[in-house]
Amino acid sequence: MKLDWRTNKDLWAGIHYILTGGIAMWIARDYPFGSALRMGPGYFPSVLGGIMIAMGIYVVALGLRKDHEKIQGHTSIRALIVLPLSMAVFGWLMEEAGFIPAMLALVPISAAAGRDFRWLEITLLTIGLTIVCALGFIWGLGLPYPLIKGMWGY
Repeated sequence: MKLDWRTNKDLWAGIHYILTGGIAMWIARDYPFGSALRMGPGYFPSVLGGIMIAMGIYVVALGLRKDHEKIQGHTSIRALIVLPLSMAVFGWLMEEAGFIPAMLALVPISAAAGRDFRWLEITLLTIGLTIVCALGFIWGLGLPYPLIKGMWGY
């Protein structure tokens, strides 16, 4: 069996997990760790980084099997441009307009990265995600983001 590492999806995904987990742990190395009951700022990135490294090792092992899945097709240039753009628009709108306008822009712009853009589906998804995220992040977690800038004292 000859391993073709250039087209091995699992091998590259596992390496990506391992590198990302290692970088997270390296960045958090000087943060106070704390304990499970009193988590310090280094606890979450260290634990999550360790989990990512463990998952990466597992995925690399899957990639070393004989019947691994190969990379096929092409890279979507549209997705490489549109997805970072949607995140930048979201960040800018969070500062300038608030959470709801940022979400109302994020979902349709992100959806434009794909080939199957259906207005009805995207509209329903946008409304649903905006409601769920507002309930979860603003009210559930108590994050101090204004729903709409200029309203309710923000």
